[in-house]
Amino acid sequence: MRALALAAALLFLSGMADWKPLTWPDLTRRPRPAPQATIAYGAAPEQKVDVWLPTGPGPYKTVLMVHGGCWQTDIADRSLMNWLAQDLRGRGYAVWNIDYRGVDRPGGGYPGTFADVAAAADALAANAARFELDTKRIVAVGHSAGGHLALWLAGRAKLPAASALAARDPLPIAAVVSLGGLPDLEAVAASPDNGCGTEVIAKLVGDRPDRFADTSIPRLLPLGAEQWIVAGEDDKIVPMRLSQAYFEQARAGRDPVALVRVPRTGHVELVAPESTAWKQSVALIARSFE
Repeated sequence: MRALALAAALLFLSGMADWKPLTWPDLTRRPRPAPQATIAYGAAPEQKVDVWLPTGPGPYKTVLMVHGGCWQTDIADRSLMNWLAQDLRGRGYAVWNIDYRGVDRPGGGYPGTFADVAAAADALAANAARFELDTKRIVAVGHSAGGHLALWLAGRAKLPAASALAARDPLPIAAVVSLGGLPDLEAVAASPDNGCGTEVIAKLVGDRPDRFADTSIPRLLPLGAEQWIVAGEDDKIVPMRLSQAYFEQARAGRDPVALVRVPRTGHVELVAPESTAWKQSVALIARSFE
């Protein structure tokens, strides 16, 4: 692991004057950029990956991107991340923007949602030569529920051997930038004030004796990957205390982790390319590739 003084870091960013929160229509009504390619890693409509490629020769530094939507396809799919993917493409990164079956789709929930995310990630390695993707150091970026799933990908090597999701040689994730993520599923299930509700967690983790052992990130700590927990001070979907609590757990487990608290920032700003939060996240992505 690279020497990086993250474990005790707690960063605060300056806000902007005259701020008002963005709404989802503020983002989604914009012209939506399109990827350069789409591949399928399964037969279901949701089992797709969009590939965003920069200009110039490869191999390209590659960001694996995971959308949120409270783990429900009806709320969001991979296209919600198109604006960020286009921004990163313009900065010289390739983006592997994955989709997956939410808990509201046939085959979603446990183990399907997690199996999809894993298969989509492993498809990156299988297609690396085709798209000139550099797999030596992959950085994952996830928003909301996607923040949980991005961290879960970084922890796949720590899954219990008896888990239905355990796999040989999963794609290594060097660093994760979690944008308003929900890593601790047990805490989310006990928190009615979170914007996703609590019932969705039962659908996500399944009815099993130890349903959080291979699904909730604190149970997999230490991940061994760099973790940037980016949280909006005015996020009404993910209360700050959830981000703070996970940061403290990961730090206690000696993971390289930092909590980045962004004032005057809600849930939507985290995926708006013009926002202070995203500009800071871009800097974190660049640092993660150093």
